[in-house]
Amino acid sequence: MKDQTIEQTEQFVRNEMGEDSTGHDWFHVDRVRRNALHIYKEEKTGDPFIIEMAALLHDIPDEKLNINAEAGKAKLNRFLDTIHLTADEKRLIIQIIGSISYKGGQKTELQSVEAKIVQDADRLDALGAIGIARAFAYGGKKGQPIYDPSFQVREEMSLEEYRKGKSSSVHHFYEKLLKLKDLLNTSTARKMAAKRHQMMMLFLEQFYQEWDGKKS
Repeated sequence: MKDQTIEQTEQFVRNEMGEDSTGHDWFHVDRVRRNALHIYKEEKTGDPFIIEMAALLHDIPDEKLNINAEAGKAKLNRFLDTIHLTADEKRLIIQIIGSISYKGGQKTELQSVEAKIVQDADRLDALGAIGIARAFAYGGKKGQPIYDPSFQVREEMSLEEYRKGKSSSVHHFYEKLLKLKDLLNTSTARKMAAKRHQMMMLFLEQFYQEWDGKKS
């Protein structure tokens, strides 16, 4: 039964996210799912079914991808009502999805090991070469410049400022991406993040050299 539920969920997410061009497409979701299951196997803790379901559905209610937060939550609830889940399973999945978003760095206390694993898996996909590609895809979709040296890095932000304030794709590295390695919950994710973080630092170094017109 659980295999069938996973298959139904995969199909639903493919249909919903298949045309996304902000870096939140099906391939992102599948990478998060695979990262999450890898962390679960390494850490040897948590419920793999809950982890996989929450990873698959984590972006469905995201307010960035819906008219508003309420519409996103309603979409998630409508789908969960169509599949075979216990009341506890549904509650856990909704709780995980509602707690793992970055939200401008606002700290949310995670209630379960499953939430910690799914959050780590999602954050890993914002790092490294994939993270760089996704940052510029999302920035372009939002109409942000690649870089504007006159902008200031926003250190402390409300959720509203994080979502709608003026920034650039390169500034996003400092406002979120470079902070992620120190915000991970599991030792497995921290090990995976180290090389990806270094990749972003090297990219920025090269970016500024080229921006300044240096030949190297």
